[in-house]
Amino acid sequence: MATRWGICGAGRISHDFMVALKTLPASEHQAVAIASRDSSRSREFAERHQIPKSYGSYRELAADPDVDIVYVGIINPEHLKVALLMLNAGRNVLCEKPLAMNLREVQQLVSAARDKNLFLMEGLWTRFFPVSEAIRGLLKEDNMGEIKIVKAEFGTYMLETARLVEKELGGGVLLDIGCYCLQFVCMVFHGEKPESIHATGFLTEKGVDEAVTIVLKYSRKRMAMITVSMAIQLTNQATISGTKGTITVPSCMWCPTSLVVNGNVQEFPLPVPSQPLNFTNSTGLRYEADQVRQCLQRGNAFWLKECPELPLAESELIMSILDEARRQLGVVYTQDTA
Repeated sequence: MATRWGICGAGRISHDFMVALKTLPASEHQAVAIASRDSSRSREFAERHQIPKSYGSYRELAADPDVDIVYVGIINPEHLKVALLMLNAGRNVLCEKPLAMNLREVQQLVSAARDKNLFLMEGLWTRFFPVSEAIRGLLKEDNMGEIKIVKAEFGTYMLETARLVEKELGGGVLLDIGCYCLQFVCMVFHGEKPESIHATGFLTEKGVDEAVTIVLKYSRKRMAMITVSMAIQLTNQATISGTKGTITVPSCMWCPTSLVVNGNVQEFPLPVPSQPLNFTNSTGLRYEADQVRQCLQRGNAFWLKECPELPLAESELIMSILDEARRQLGVVYTQDTA
């Protein structure tokens, strides 16, 4: 039986998620409903993506008994309220990154999912790309020896994008793309908590983080460094350096299709999209969608409530680092004082 998806939000990322879903077998994945606060946008989205039901409110989607899991693809400050709405209605949830605005909100969602015995996962899609699977395999086999330094950087010009620069929209480079670099570090170091966190950077005139570097120090003389910017283009590479070798993601570290292991290049091409995409390599959203299905169907007698490859404790760790970096930079959202 196909996993029946409800799509929450009719914006650009939801469009790309639907295009990615269409690259998977219809016998395994079907979008059965779409909800937007604008009923006309919802109808247009449903028509464009051949979704049978459209709703003009999120509450209607939450009440639909035909939905197995809801993909929440709306702006950051709405994640907590809407994901809680879905969980309280008995719906499993895949919520776009960041899972919420701060650690307190993330913990609220985790607590609600566990209380309701429901599946919850943060949409850190990078974790499920074939490149990421290959990296985890190399680390498990100890091919690189002991990992000593991890570096990741992601930067692109986004200073004219409202959701990045407006504080009330959850703006700031850390929440938008810093989480990609941190999830990479956490994957390499197996969700270990760093011994220290040092952040420095610059804020925009509106008080959100524009460019940030974070240095994380771990036990046994290991460290990680990430740099993110929404003012300039960076190399968008990630590197893992160990005592026996080096692994490099040479470009698009957040949606990678190639890997360099000790100088040897490996390619992991993506399926061709059936419609134009809004974001780079977005057909790669198919991997997280398929991982969700596997969790919901793991075994005949039970299903997993969280993803082993991206446990909720790791989402909490990533957000705790983001919170501390924002504290050091002086970025405060209204959600931090609520």
